[in-house]
Amino acid sequence: MNDQVKIKTLYYKHFQRDPEKIEMLAGSGSNRKYFRVFHGNTSHIGVVGEDSGENDAFVYFSGHFVDKGLPVPEVLVYSRKDKTYLQNDLGDLSLFGLLMQEPDRKNLSEPIKSLYKKSLEMLVNFQVEGAYGIDFEKCYPVGEFDRQAMQWDLNYFKYYYLKARNILFNEHSLETDFQVLLDFLLESPSVYFMYRDFQARNILIKDGEPWFIDFQGGRKGPLQYDVASILFQAKADLPESFRKEMLSFYLQELRKKIPVDENDFKNRYYGFVLLRTLQVLGAYGFRGFFEQKPHFVESTTFALNNLDWLISNGKLPVNLPELSTCFQQMLQETTSDLPEGLTVEINSFSYKKYGIPKDKSGHGGGFVFDCRALPNPGRYPEYKSKTGKDQEVIDFLDKEKEVDVFLTHVYSIVDQAVANYLQRGFDHLSVNFGCTGGQHRSVYCAEHLHNHLKEKFRANFRLTHKMFP
Repeated sequence: MNDQVKIKTLYYKHFQRDPEKIEMLAGSGSNRKYFRVFHGNTSHIGVVGEDSGENDAFVYFSGHFVDKGLPVPEVLVYSRKDKTYLQNDLGDLSLFGLLMQEPDRKNLSEPIKSLYKKSLEMLVNFQVEGAYGIDFEKCYPVGEFDRQAMQWDLNYFKYYYLKARNILFNEHSLETDFQVLLDFLLESPSVYFMYRDFQARNILIKDGEPWFIDFQGGRKGPLQYDVASILFQAKADLPESFRKEMLSFYLQELRKKIPVDENDFKNRYYGFVLLRTLQVLGAYGFRGFFEQKPHFVESTTFALNNLDWLISNGKLPVNLPELSTCFQQMLQETTSDLPEGLTVEINSFSYKKYGIPKDKSGHGGGFVFDCRALPNPGRYPEYKSKTGKDQEVIDFLDKEKEVDVFLTHVYSIVDQAVANYLQRGFDHLSVNFGCTGGQHRSVYCAEHLHNHLKEKFRANFRLTHKMFP
């Protein structure tokens, strides 16, 4: 029986009618398969999960949280034999998706801040209220985030990142560091519900409110891990000022439920940020280097940025000499060894006078972005003699929301390519911006991309900007 037939059978069992249409949804990092099942104006989500233990945990947690009044999808019917279940449809809009649409990622909008606050407020409810009456024996694969479970995460990092990247280390010294870190982390109270993967991709927005999915890995554990997971989510790349504000808000909400020693909480919090970062690097390494999924290889840059921040700001909670040696190699690899061979050639040009610049590298390819749909300063006499490098033109375009949205998409596309090219040892990438005269909008965009890449990738590869009027 194929997956769609299984979902159709389960749907009929519950509703006593056949669905009108079944659509398979795009896959995620897991091995579960999701289907949207339609009948009339209603839809539900059908899930096929090959791991029965994981399915059991999700179904149990869903029922428990629904009883607690927490916003999670309700499982309507479950077939353990066919490894399928049917749940409410919460839509496709995630907090992460909304975050990626923000025009200024360094100054997040009030609606995004509000959703993060609501999510953190609800996290406190999951952790404290959700733990009451829960049967942790139902957790999968383990009931508690204990030493062994933490060690698994560190081993994941060691074998799927360090060894995969040929990072040199002394095995005995590394294991000693692991135990020092675990001793420190295990001093945190571990009697709460730990969501395990509390991050913006797993928060869906329905009618302006957050709903929560993918909690099947939950278990008894400390409070700090989930906060670290969402505020230091690698690809979310949240500004530090925002992370600090949200951590303060979380502690404010937590104090409404339980007594909190804020200094001790924050001290151990950064230890869990480190653990989560290493776990993420291991996961990215497995998905990227072993399963050959480039998306995950490219994402390691964001996790390494978090690691660099921890080190640069003195947030490593205990002395970890061998791990620090590994970190030095990892960060050196990303900032000097790989980038030396890459040239990113950024051109601005005039469609009217010159046309798209010819590729002289012999590689072909690259990107061409058409800026002619953006507001045009060249239509105003005071800007006609100026270019996109002049402050007056910069100020004009800075105020236009369409320009921010356009550049946000450009950054996302080019960042992915640059990270991939660095990883694969490529030596050339061209990015071309065109507008009518090749003077204002295209130059402005080329300069902004140039500055963005210098900041994001530390300018350790060659960047050029040529103007073709």
